[in-house]
Order: sequence, then structure tokens, then C-alpha cells
Amino acid sequence: MDEETKLQPGKLPILCYPDPHLREATVAVTDIDSELLDLTTKMVATMRDAEGIGLAAPQIGRHEKIIVVDTSENHETVMLLANPEVVSASKKLNEYEEGCLSIPGVVAKVKRPEQVTVSALNLETGQVQIYEAEGLLATCLQHEIDHLNGILFIDHLTRLHRSRLLRQYQKQALKQTDSKSKL
Repeated sequence: MDEETKLQPGKLPILCYPDPHLREATVAVTDIDSELLDLTTKMVATMRDAEGIGLAAPQIGRHEKIIVVDTSENHETVMLLANPEVVSASKKLNEYEEGCLSIPGVVAKVKRPEQVTVSALNLETGQVQIYEAEGLLATCLQHEIDHLNGILFIDHLTRLHRSRLLRQYQKQALKQTDSKSKL
């Protein structure tokens, strides 16, 4: 049975590091159609099922510039965005502990601009909108936009820190593979 058939309806498989799709270029969305809206619905379901606050199309093996984000406390304020780009960022930095659904179990403190202005096509309204974001939302938007450019949060770390985390991640992945092979 392949991975997709094990999934519950409406959810998509999340690619994990070092899958090369995570580093590939994405293409701009030019048309909002029912297939695209269905994809975003599945992305939201996948993000929520994985208990994430953001998901980008490359994480599910797609090449469209699409992200879904929900940093609200009640998890009911999802943003469905296409072609997002940071148009301005504060010089002041914030440090948040970040993780990624594509690198499960790995977290690290990352410094990013505290405030950003993002231009994006809102997939619910079909209009290009400007979003002013700060704090966690600013960090999440930057993290997901990075995915659209083949950048992972670990790329913001020092080489030494990244190497240590990836060694731990690989050991964890080997343990999981070993335990599955013993079943």
C-alpha cells in the first residue's frame, strides 16, 4: 500500500527532508480554479492534522506558489495565499523557536525581521492584498515564503548548528526505520 492510500480523505502526504522537491523552484499562480481551491482545502486539513501553523505547496510536492497559514489561538483564521512576497521588513529582529512539518522533531531558534509587509493573492477573495504582520504571524509568513524559494528554516542557522541538528534528525529517522522493519 503506498503512502497516499494510508492517508485519511482530504489529507496529503508531507514530504520530509532531504526530499529534493523541498528545494525546487515554484511557479506563480495565474488562475484560481476549483482544482486550486480544492488543493488549498486539503492543505489546510493536512496542516491542521499535523498540528502545524503553516504549510507551503512544495511540502506536499506541488510547485505552485501557495501557502496556508493559521497562527490564531482558536485555529479558525486561516490565510490562503498565492504568490506571496515580502515587500518590506523591519530592521529589528525577533527570535522564535521554529520547527517544520518537513523536518519533524527538529526545532531551533531563528532570527527574522519582527515585522513584515507581504503582498499576496488572497485565494478566498481573488484580490491581491497587502498584509502587515508582526510577531509569530510575521515569522510564519517568512518561513512559508522561504519554502516557495527552496529555503528551509535550517538554512538560517550556522553551519555547525545545522550539522548537529541534521545528525540528530538522521539518527531519529534511522531509529524509526529500524523499528518499522522489526514489525
